[in-house]
Amino acid sequence: MAKMVRRTCAFCSDGEAGSVMYIAKERNIAAHQDCLLFSSGFVESEDYNPDNLDLRFDVASVLKELKRGKRLVCNFCRKKGATVGCEERACRRSYHYFCALCDDAAIETDEVNGVYRVFCPKHDPGNRTNHYDTANKRRRHTLKSSTMAEQMSTQETAEENSLRILKRKNNRHKVQIDFLRKCKQAGLLDDIFEEMLDTLHLAQEKLMDDNTSETEYEETVISLFDCGLFENILTNIHSGTEEKIQELLESRKKLDTKIELLQDLKEIDLPTQENTASTSSTMSE
Repeated sequence: MAKMVRRTCAFCSDGEAGSVMYIAKERNIAAHQDCLLFSSGFVESEDYNPDNLDLRFDVASVLKELKRGKRLVCNFCRKKGATVGCEERACRRSYHYFCALCDDAAIETDEVNGVYRVFCPKHDPGNRTNHYDTANKRRRHTLKSSTMAEQMSTQETAEENSLRILKRKNNRHKVQIDFLRKCKQAGLLDDIFEEMLDTLHLAQEKLMDDNTSETEYEETVISLFDCGLFENILTNIHSGTEEKIQELLESRKKLDTKIELLQDLKEIDLPTQENTASTSSTMSE
C-alpha cells in the first residue's frame, strides 16, 4: 500500500509545530503531521513503526479522510475540510487543526499511547498539553525579567489570556468585515449569496431525504444551528408562533361558518323537474 513520505520544512526551527509534513507526489497531496494525527476519522498505518516515522501514514487513508472532511464546516473559519472534531461525544464542533489552536481549543497528546485529542473551549477538561501554545508563551516570558514573572499572579495571567482571546476574536471579525467590503467592491456579493443558497438547498435536500444517514443528518443540523442567521430565523419563527395560532384559529372560524352555510343549503329541498312541469301546466290552464 502506498505511503506518505515524511518531510521537514527547511525554514522552521527544529521541533516547531507544523514543521513536519507528509507528502504523496503521485497524488499531489501534502499534509501537516498534526493535521493527520488529530483528524477524528484517521488512524495511523497498521505497520507503523515508531523507529521509522517515514512510513507512518497510508495514502488511501489520507484520501478517505480528505473526502470525509469535504462536508464538515470549521467552527472557527467556517470553511469546509474540518476533520478535527471535539472529543466530547455530544459536541458536534469540528475544526481544521490550526483553527482549533486559534480558537483556544484544548490539545491532549500522549505519543507513547498514540493519543491525540482535541476539546473545544466549551469542553476543555483542564489537562491540556498545547505544545504550540506553550512554546509561544515561553518566548513571550523570556522577554520579561524573572522577577516580574514570579510576581505575576494566576489571576493576572487568566485576565491576560481572556483579553488576548477577546482581542483575537475582535481582530478576526474586523478582518471578516473588511473582506466582505472588498468582495462587494469587486462585485462578488451575488456569487457569494448564490453559493450560500446552493449550500442551504443542499442542506434542505439532506434533511428531507429519508435515506440520509444519521451521522450526516446530525452534522447538517449542527452546521445550520452554528450559523447565527439560521438560529435567528428559528427564533423569529418561534416568537411568532402565538400570532400564527391566532391567525389559524380565525381561519378555522371562517371555515366553520362556511361549512354551516353549506349544510343549510344541503338541507333545502329544491323542486324536481316533474314538480316544475306540473306547476307550469297549472299556470297555463
